[in-house]
Amino acid sequence: MPMTMAQEEAEKYPIHRCIFQGSIKTLSSLIRTHDITEKDKQGNTPLHLAVMLGRKECVQLLLAHGAPVKVKNLAGWSPLAEAISYGDRQTISSLVRKLKQQTREQMEERRPNLVAALHQMGDFYMELKWDFQSWVPLVSRVLPSDICKIHKSGASIRMDTTLVDFNDMRWERGDISFIFNGDQKPGHSLTVLDNKAKLFQRVRHKETELEIEDEVDILMSSDIMAAQMSTKGITFSRAQTGWIFREDKREMVGAFHADFYQINGMVLESRKRREHLSEEDLQKNKAIMESLTKGSSQGFKNGEPPLRRASLNPPPESNITWDEYIVAPPGQCPLLGRNLVYKESSKSFKATVAMSPDFPLTVDMLLNVLEVITPFKHLSKLRQFVLMKLPPGFPVKIDIPILPTVTAKITFQEFAFRNDIDPELFQVPSDYFEDPMRDYDAYMIMMMVLHNASCV
Repeated sequence: MPMTMAQEEAEKYPIHRCIFQGSIKTLSSLIRTHDITEKDKQGNTPLHLAVMLGRKECVQLLLAHGAPVKVKNLAGWSPLAEAISYGDRQTISSLVRKLKQQTREQMEERRPNLVAALHQMGDFYMELKWDFQSWVPLVSRVLPSDICKIHKSGASIRMDTTLVDFNDMRWERGDISFIFNGDQKPGHSLTVLDNKAKLFQRVRHKETELEIEDEVDILMSSDIMAAQMSTKGITFSRAQTGWIFREDKREMVGAFHADFYQINGMVLESRKRREHLSEEDLQKNKAIMESLTKGSSQGFKNGEPPLRRASLNPPPESNITWDEYIVAPPGQCPLLGRNLVYKESSKSFKATVAMSPDFPLTVDMLLNVLEVITPFKHLSKLRQFVLMKLPPGFPVKIDIPILPTVTAKITFQEFAFRNDIDPELFQVPSDYFEDPMRDYDAYMIMMMVLHNASCV
């Protein structure tokens, strides 16, 4: 007797089905012969389902076999986001560890090509000017600006900046240099200098247990956020100038001729979930985040370990059957965990980009540089923008959204290929002291957690 369409659907995705049914024995068998990265109709991987349904043993087995953590379903959420919602601390901690491991492995896979590209690129000095603006009255008056100075020699890059962090209308000033030496081993390739205090630290390749647990506390204490610049509907049209006789806008940007384009259809989409937070959490949240984002780990006080956030009581057991789940239309996933507390917003931006055919660097070369120097959210946003299909030339002047209320105007105001870059720029000065207590590692972790919403 032929199967109905519903029965045919129910027979698909055997790994998803056995997780839904809670069969660790069946999963142990299927995991050897089936693709654990496969997505079902809702875009959920087996790891998504295991997390949302609270199948802890299935989660650990999938992670042991390399199930990807940084992957989103149709609703735009990763397994880590769903784990934060579910609230089991051990599961969140396991996913954070695996995410970091997978990120390191992916970076190491790309590293040889990146280093080779840097070697092939000419040595240069470059300046990026950042001017932050807001449509909110009076806010633009107090927003910061910065000039990033970048030296490149061989496979080494040095970036000097005074704008250390920028988040939710707060920023931190300093005099910081990041030095990347591509020919060094991974654990010794990145150094941070504090030029005011004359201190340095080698950024470790792996986080400590204390840093991991601090990060889990942050995730459990704060909103689950996702923000992205939507590029689906973006088009470019030539910017016009003149009151009566209109003509295409062309101007000099620094020493470079540039054609100006309007960017049409740029939208910043942001989504926020907080079903895992109590009213008390929301009151405490601001103070916790301000403390942690200063780059200071909670540490041990009076010899006592810090007070960690406990797991939440699990949500009620889902009464959705596999058959009901699998026949649900795409994008209408039945509720498997907590009732969502959800807010979504989008804002359209009017922006321009100036493209120069004269600029001596190519966009591909710029991406190679930015991949090395993007622990900061504003540089990461620039890299996302440059990945778009831009008009011909090099983007010497760009407007991009950084936050829903803040845009940045980036100008490549200086660039020169040079063969006289001082090699000492990529070394720690002899009068600097190592400061293992200054937690740049934790600081960079916090930044990545707080602004890199794609991780969650």
